Amino acid sequence: MAYTADLHLHSPFAYACSKNLTLENVSARAKAKGIDLLATADFTHPKWRQELRAKLTPRGDSLFSFKGIDFLLGTEVSCVYPQDGQSRRVHLLVFVPDFATVDRLAENLAQSGAKLESDGRPTLKMSARDFTQMALDINSETVIIPAHVWTPWYGVFGTKSGFDSLEECFLDMTPQIHAIESGLSSDPAMIWPIDELSDKTIVSFSDAHSPAKLGRELTVFQGELSYQGFVDALANQRVEFTVEFYPEEGKYHYSGHRKCGVRQTPEETRSQGNRCPVCGRPLTLGVLHRVASRYTLSEMENHNTGATNAIGFVESGQGRPPFIRLVPLLELIADSLGRGAATKGVVTQYNRLVQELGSEINVLISAGLDVLEKVAEENLAQAILNARMSNVSVEPGFDGVYGKVHANP
Repeated sequence: MAYTADLHLHSPFAYACSKNLTLENVSARAKAKGIDLLATADFTHPKWRQELRAKLTPRGDSLFSFKGIDFLLGTEVSCVYPQDGQSRRVHLLVFVPDFATVDRLAENLAQSGAKLESDGRPTLKMSARDFTQMALDINSETVIIPAHVWTPWYGVFGTKSGFDSLEECFLDMTPQIHAIESGLSSDPAMIWPIDELSDKTIVSFSDAHSPAKLGRELTVFQGELSYQGFVDALANQRVEFTVEFYPEEGKYHYSGHRKCGVRQTPEETRSQGNRCPVCGRPLTLGVLHRVASRYTLSEMENHNTGATNAIGFVESGQGRPPFIRLVPLLELIADSLGRGAATKGVVTQYNRLVQELGSEINVLISAGLDVLEKVAEENLAQAILNARMSNVSVEPGFDGVYGKVHANP
């Protein structure tokens, strides 16, 4: 058995997120994408928790259902705290098996001073280690996953406030961390060479702040679709494959300074220094810079950083689950038509393709050129294949600016 999951998204109650992130909208989008399992998101927010309770139907295996889509009780928290003389900011994904655990967790966080009603992603004045201990004390079946681990501002390894190892962050709780999320600006190949993470399952999710962004990264898990099946998959690297953004499209892939339009490779930053050559302010050091500084020569020599097979999947050579880099279908259609992704013509063509071929995942991964050309213009069909096989051109993202991937012939 295998199932497709997107377990990092938000609700209408999260800061800087769309009010359209309703259960109705995300369920409909999940069906179009080909997603089996979603996280509820933001379960510590009082109003959202009330809505989740009212609308979700328990399945009996610690999962819930709504309009044909299954849900897992999951949220994201932001730990902001001092450690070792430095301000730390780490985002964590949190998953629990029942609403009783949600209630106890929310109660403990409120007592600690967290303002749960102000943001679906609450800010906590406690360390990642202490939060993990508290959550596991409430329910030992709680799952904690460090989110977008390389992101400069809130990744556990980020350049702005992160750590040099999981153990430095989680201390004695490190054995309880079985998985990490790669994030939009990186992919598993940028994690494989790190020996410390060789026993950690790598997952990828969308971090959707609007329904349209749902499923831009996904994880296909092996095993039973249940809470215990999910826990077992994380503990044993039971991942069929992950679907990845092109990491260059992520908004923190390169280093740079948005205000001055400065974008740099790690080599350029090393040779020119960490300050903007235009205004002299510190650069936001990107994921690629951090990854390059994290690897040692021996780690790079002893690990295969990935080769693409005949159907577009990147394989590790070390037995780690493969992944495929894709461009969201709306973006491919918009690029082929020269229109915005939210325009009527683009959305109409998207809906037609998904309806005829079953789901966006089927369109992007499985459909052959002959099938695609029956339902799409030739240039769009070729663009889908180009994206699948990494035949693309990329303008890398930097300092909060998304990159651009072009797959049109």
